[in-house]
Amino acid sequence: MEAAIKTVVGQFVSSARGKESLNKDSFQKLVQRQLGNIMADTDSSSSVKEMMQGLDENHDGKVGFQEYMSLIGYLANSLSESKAKTPTAAN
Repeated sequence: MEAAIKTVVGQFVSSARGKESLNKDSFQKLVQRQLGNIMADTDSSSSVKEMMQGLDENHDGKVGFQEYMSLIGYLANSLSESKAKTPTAAN
């Protein structure tokens, strides 16, 4: 669990390149490179732009850490729900 948290934080910090927020290009690269296997339409710049606008709660045109964590939380919740609906081999 600790390694996963460090990875989530590290990916944001690395992608932000020392800044407090991800600009449009940094956000798109992060989503495409790190989340492409669990998210649809990450290759579509318009889809990623819409996602960024949805996350940008303070409307500054950037994605801050808390906004990024909203995305991570949503993805984790969606993955948890899909796993809970999948029958396990033990049943």
